[in-house]
Amino acid sequence: MLNRNAEALFWIGRYMERAENHARLIDVHYHLHHSNDLTGEEHKWERLINALGAQAEYSKQMDRYTELDVLSFIILDRGYENSLFSCISKARSNLKTMREMLPSEMWEMLNSFYLSLGEKQPGDLQLETPNLFFRHIKERVDSFQGLQHSVMLREGEWHFIESGRMLERAENTVRILKSVVMAISEDHAFPYPYLLAVLKSVSGYQAFRKYYADSVSIAPILEFMMTHATFPRSVYFAFSQLEEHLRGIRQSGQLSSADQERAIRHAGKIKAELGCLAREDFHLDQLELLIDFLTESCLTIGKLMSDTFFRIEEASAS
Repeated sequence: MLNRNAEALFWIGRYMERAENHARLIDVHYHLHHSNDLTGEEHKWERLINALGAQAEYSKQMDRYTELDVLSFIILDRGYENSLFSCISKARSNLKTMREMLPSEMWEMLNSFYLSLGEKQPGDLQLETPNLFFRHIKERVDSFQGLQHSVMLREGEWHFIESGRMLERAENTVRILKSVVMAISEDHAFPYPYLLAVLKSVSGYQAFRKYYADSVSIAPILEFMMTHATFPRSVYFAFSQLEEHLRGIRQSGQLSSADQERAIRHAGKIKAELGCLAREDFHLDQLELLIDFLTESCLTIGKLMSDTFFRIEEASAS
């Protein structure tokens, strides 16, 4: 497989996962803001921009943090590279270059999704019920991923897409946790709405209750979302799957031995360090260092994979 094809596949996985995670985060923040009047209106929307790491890009276009401006920017803005529309557009562009190598059903579904999202206007975001809009986004991404799981051969192409998806999932779960920890730090007296929001943002409330019953507090939630071995959106699970797909790339004969082992060892090291964490490591006063470590780990392995799998001079997907 050419390196540019591997890169395109990797970014298809990343962009589709990013679109779903952004839809989840925006949906939860939207409803949390409308049910909680503890802080000023603009501060609530500014917090959502901060959670997405988009402060610099937003400030170039907007002077205030209003509901319509923020939602328009993070959902439909063509200039913001991580808006929902931009993520779907980039995934589509990468998939278009791979149409001869991937099942045609994947292109048809993603192209349809792109066209329907492209018809939306900023005013539509307030005419529709936000919950239904974000549910629609999540369902379309889930349908694409379900189709991918159903029709793709478990060969190198599959493992590159899944590697991108799992790395993106780990990074976004860490970002969600960081935004909620920041919110709790600012509002010590009312942590429960934020803790509930973080579980709902990853569809993990029922799974969490199965293991922790009614213990909705900071340490159990962070332990669950960072280290749980069977919860599909935990950071540990994401790195465990990433390591597995890197081994799948090796088995498909895509890399030299030294490159294979370097990437696999790094993913396994992060997974092992997460597996060594104990409940006492999740107290609020220790979380900043832990989240910074995980954020840096995601960035490091992303760069490592880029250096290992893709020729930089041919990079166009990222």
